[in-house]
Amino acid sequence: MTTLTETRLEPRSSVWGRFVAKVEAGTPPDRDRAIDGLRALAILGVVVGHFLVMAQTVDSGHALRVTSPLIHLPAFAPVSWVLQMLGLFFLVGGYSAAKSWARADDYRTWVGRRMVRLVRPVAVVVAVLSIAIPLLRLAGVPAGTLRTTVVLVVQPLWFIGIYAVITALTPVAVAMTRRLGAWAAVPGLVVVAGVDVLRYGPWHDAMPGWLGLVNLLPGWSFAYLLGAAWGQGRIGRRGATLLAAGGGALLLLLVLRLGYPASMVGVPGTGRTNAHPPSLLVLALAACQSGLAILAHDRLGALLRRRPGLWAAVALANLSAMTIFCWHQVALMTLSGGALALAPGELPGLHNAPVDLGWVLDRLAWLPVYVTVLAGYVLVARRFESPVRKGGRRAVRAR
Repeated sequence: MTTLTETRLEPRSSVWGRFVAKVEAGTPPDRDRAIDGLRALAILGVVVGHFLVMAQTVDSGHALRVTSPLIHLPAFAPVSWVLQMLGLFFLVGGYSAAKSWARADDYRTWVGRRMVRLVRPVAVVVAVLSIAIPLLRLAGVPAGTLRTTVVLVVQPLWFIGIYAVITALTPVAVAMTRRLGAWAAVPGLVVVAGVDVLRYGPWHDAMPGWLGLVNLLPGWSFAYLLGAAWGQGRIGRRGATLLAAGGGALLLLLVLRLGYPASMVGVPGTGRTNAHPPSLLVLALAACQSGLAILAHDRLGALLRRRPGLWAAVALANLSAMTIFCWHQVALMTLSGGALALAPGELPGLHNAPVDLGWVLDRLAWLPVYVTVLAGYVLVARRFESPVRKGGRRAVRAR
């Protein structure tokens, strides 16, 4: 007899249908599919967000330079509240790490496996870039384009460094949240708020330039601690509702009344940014996103159980999450640079200045091409993130 699950799978004769069937068969019954769905959503936000806010233009030397559409279209800044999902990524990371740490035999083995999963994709992309850049220079690629490529690829890797540090401190996070629940995240919020007062208040001229770096650990561990508390059952629907409403209210207060930049990403020429290092606005957004994610958890899990095809796509994204993160900027420069080499001149959405809504529409039209280029890189590089295991279980392995 045909089961309900089988009727929703793609035709068995197709490659995708066979992959969906393999993933569905290899998924443990107790797998928390919603957590994987939230992680995939966070990675999607990073990829699409960077594609939309990092425009390339061609200078007089035919080199690609980076600019931001938010310089010319500041009204679009609130869109970054949706696409900036690093807080969600840290939330899911804390949740998964708390669950995993509870099953661990010893710290060295546990943290070693997680560090390998983080470091190996970084080492691969850096090694490839180190070889490719000199060869591309010999092939005549402008030095400006190569500098832009290095900056775009290397700059986001700070995220992996701070994530690795916070992951290594998981036993501390678990101990704090076991005792305090979600309140364990409050001291970090207080530290970030205090540093913001010092660096943005009337006395900011007297403050050292490095002061904002104090916010790195407490700022990015905020959502991780919320995730650890959630993973231990210390945040319910009432707490999630308070997080979502309180975070949203604080975000609006900071932007509308206290002069914080509306954009969650840096905008050239503004002189002040929220994300590097994190300001209180980042924590407000993380609280709001965390609350909404916790509230959506059960429905998202049910959806992914009903839709095996969607679950297979989520599992595939999770399987290659770090590879996608490490290579998405390489794909962006490959698309822009390759198009420029094949068709010299300004291609709308790729090389022209992002000065109006027309650029946004042109940019979105290039998104499927960009995703295809990225998929090609991921297909080749993903093997370095997680070796294939028999039975296809690699796609649904617990993190």
